[in-house]
Amino acid sequence: RGQTSPLFIKQLLEMITKSEIVKLVEEKIEGTEYYIVDISVSSSNQIRVEIDGDKGVKINDCIDISRHIECNYDREVVDFELTVSSAGMDQPFKILRQYQRYVGRIVEVKSTTGDKLKGILVSANEEAVVLEITRKEKIEGKKKKQLVTENKIVPMEQVKETKVVISFK
Repeated sequence: RGQTSPLFIKQLLEMITKSEIVKLVEEKIEGTEYYIVDISVSSSNQIRVEIDGDKGVKINDCIDISRHIECNYDREVVDFELTVSSAGMDQPFKILRQYQRYVGRIVEVKSTTGDKLKGILVSANEEAVVLEITRKEKIEGKKKKQLVTENKIVPMEQVKETKVVISFK
């Protein structure tokens, strides 16, 4: 009782760290249009790498990154599960560069107050997101509702989630 098993110590010594994976991915994508969206490493060495690129991500590039990571670890010594994927268009944005990639596209922003705003992403920075929102509004002296366009500024600390609106029109 109270002793740590040799197998447990062996497993502790063979844990893969997030910083190791970040370094390997950065090595591989340096000089390309790709960037890291998210990396996670569980205590059981389940590694998830999510990347994106200014023009999207090709499957072969995910495979190359995966192989680059794998060749740096000996599977006889350390057991791990590895998934390298692109950031899905249906997934919420995780980093500022994703906002900047989708400037000019229609997005939906959910705020921390529960509001949902849908409009063209005009700009985004660390402080705020700017959306161009068009709606029909009754204007005095006009019979029909008129289209009104305005820029709505949403402070980043009030943004709960932002996603690209996928349209098949």
